[in-house]
Amino acid sequence: MKITNLLISQPKPVVENNPYLIMAEKLKVNVEFRQFISVDGVSLKDFRSQHINLPDYTAIVFTSKTGVDNFFRIAKETKYTVPETLKYFCSSEAIGLYLQKYITFRKRKINFGNTNFTELADSLKKNITEKFLLVTSDVSTNEIPNFLESIGIKFDKVVMYQTVSADLKDLKENFSKYQVLVFFTPAGIKSLHENFPDFVQGDVKIAALGHAAQEAVEKYGYRLDIKAPTEEFKSMPAALEHFIVANNKKK
Repeated sequence: MKITNLLISQPKPVVENNPYLIMAEKLKVNVEFRQFISVDGVSLKDFRSQHINLPDYTAIVFTSKTGVDNFFRIAKETKYTVPETLKYFCSSEAIGLYLQKYITFRKRKINFGNTNFTELADSLKKNITEKFLLVTSDVSTNEIPNFLESIGIKFDKVVMYQTVSADLKDLKENFSKYQVLVFFTPAGIKSLHENFPDFVQGDVKIAALGHAAQEAVEKYGYRLDIKAPTEEFKSMPAALEHFIVANNKKK
């Protein structure tokens, strides 16, 4: 089956130099975008049921901008005044810089790695006496908790936002036109299963980025055809391009 249409389970990009659009132009294929999940902040009731008292913590760990937004939302709803002394440890520079939306940026209290969270090991160890709070979603992996434990950091976790399946009923009529479906999270795979319970994969190719999403493909009974990152292909666009060129050459 020649590949001509791909569905990327992400929001439509706002910039023209998106790597998926560049790939589509190069290979003369059609790429469409649709978010398969939506993220909702937990209610104040659900937050309080976790028995977390924000003033008890002196350091916060963020793994997403959504976590930042919901931390400050909950702080406002609970009338907690975030102290200037609070320290922040972020899994990326983008998240660290995003904190400027809520606080004055100071390097001495905002820490982030250039490529991954493990680069913060030294900074975390220097602050080992702080009381850490890890802000997560309801579908977070154990990667960062395991890392924190491995370097001796004591912390509590709090779920401040949750991932739910988006309503994709408007896609159902033309869903069969896609030859490749691209996923990035287990929640996206779950949404496919919930929105299209009668979906039979057949010749449709499923691509998944990251170990967690790849495991979810198999968990829900689908076949994984394209994966990234690998030693050969560090990004999903690179893996897709290689697969499409090889596939379409045979047709």
